[in-house]
Amino acid sequence: MGNRDQLHEMRQRAHQAGIEGSSKMSEQQLKEALKKVGKGMEPAMAKQQAKR
Repeated sequence: MGNRDQLHEMRQRAHQAGIEGSSKMSEQQLKEALKKVGKGMEPAMAKQQAKR
């Protein structure tokens, strides 16, 4: 259950960062998008690149 809680928390952080549709992203995609947003990339662009 810990992994599920961790994924939920990542989705909450993505939502707070402005990454829409994070509930449909995989854990790896979320990690990549959050990392890119943390480096200053626009949320929509980070999501698009993470989903490739």
